[in-house]
Amino acid sequence: MDADIIIVGSGIGGATTAAALAPTGRRILILERGERLADAPHCRDPQAIFRDGRFRPEESWLDGEGRSFNPGNYYYVGGNSKFYGAVLIRYRAEDFRPIRHMGGTTPGWPVGYEDYEPWYARAEAMFEVRGTEDDPTDPPRSAPFPHPPVPDEPEIADLRARLRRIGLHPSHLPLGVDLDRWLERAKTPWDAFPDTTGAKMDAESVGIAQALRHPNVTLLTGARVTALEADGDRVTALRLADGRRLTAATVVLAAGAVNTAALLLSSGSEAHPRGLANRSDQVGRNFMNHNASAVLAVHPWRRNRSVYQKTLMINDYYLTGGPEGEPLGNVQMLGRVSGPILAATSGLPRRAAHWIADHALDLYAMSEDLPSPDSRVTVENGRIRLDWRRSNWEAHLALVARLKRDLRRAGYPLVLSRAFDRRTPSHQCGTARMGPDPATSVVDPWGRAHDHPNLFVADASVLPTSAAVNPALTVAAHALRVAHRISEGAGA
Repeated sequence: MDADIIIVGSGIGGATTAAALAPTGRRILILERGERLADAPHCRDPQAIFRDGRFRPEESWLDGEGRSFNPGNYYYVGGNSKFYGAVLIRYRAEDFRPIRHMGGTTPGWPVGYEDYEPWYARAEAMFEVRGTEDDPTDPPRSAPFPHPPVPDEPEIADLRARLRRIGLHPSHLPLGVDLDRWLERAKTPWDAFPDTTGAKMDAESVGIAQALRHPNVTLLTGARVTALEADGDRVTALRLADGRRLTAATVVLAAGAVNTAALLLSSGSEAHPRGLANRSDQVGRNFMNHNASAVLAVHPWRRNRSVYQKTLMINDYYLTGGPEGEPLGNVQMLGRVSGPILAATSGLPRRAAHWIADHALDLYAMSEDLPSPDSRVTVENGRIRLDWRRSNWEAHLALVARLKRDLRRAGYPLVLSRAFDRRTPSHQCGTARMGPDPATSVVDPWGRAHDHPNLFVADASVLPTSAAVNPALTVAAHALRVAHRISEGAGA
């Protein structure tokens, strides 16, 4: 065998699994289809990132109508986390239970928050999360945050005070970033800017770095897996695009909710005509991606001199706020939207974009997308088709309307909003959902495939619901659970 354990993907799920398993001494091989992201001036150039799409893949998927689009799905060591906003927040305790939304009722999880809490604590320690317990919706925790919160810049401190004066409860956003080290490199936000210095706690700088300190762990880049092979109920080999064939006793998929589903579906055979791990016909189904909008609070007489600004969130609308008390969602700061970024993403004339950016505070409104079997990933002639059926959109519109009203009350006379399009599946989840019943789920609550005892899934594919917060910490907690199960002997 080429390894005892092969992990496909080096994002948050794969990297965390590798780091947790490394001390076991087992031979671990991490496969990443991309390469390491080298430091270069364009890593901190907003026009290269937002206008030119410098880091987007040379890849196209199909949407539900069969139209081609270029996805915001990144292939580097560290995966999508190289570009993430470093928000590491727990799902609320209520998110693990069925919740009635304006767009329907969530199914709940096969486990409770209390089952995940110890793993959340370990994930926060691993990723050195900075935060404090000042949010009314915070779930119970067994340990405090490892570090104090990232400080507000003056304009954000003023926004925090204004929101409190109108009766809201703004809190500190849990973050994985070493602020001083980040600002040494350049005065830019970290949201959507790739880290090449280790200042942002992403999958490469944390999980991969920790795993590779052990001589039994190897990282292989440029290794795109095209299919898995199975003999009976055991996965026996992985086929790579360059023709190589690799074998291991245990296989862990962590390629992201879209690519993990596509890989399982592409691994069909006479014995498994629907693809691997798909006896339930649930692989690829229940794709979720948060409903999200950018909201800009503009004041013509006040300038925003912030560099990063992403330190505040509002959860007053998270558990209630709809016409019958339904949840609406989470609000948090976006990374600072400068003039070049706004011009590149909005199509506004450069002068207008710079004026608005200079006078705006930039927020991100996020609402839960509900699982549906018709919202799905399929593979057509070797090409990924993502038919994302938005749900709960009425709740998102209500969230944006509520936020706009409250920002005006807080002293911002002009509030603009724009929904994010479908090209950015950055919070993708749900395509290999966990559950106790092999007839209705793909993996068990520990991430082990019902159909294949030596196959595990350690990414956001397994999440039964999307909640309305960033999924990275929940993925890391799940990955630690997967690693624990494997270290106990499962899958061997």
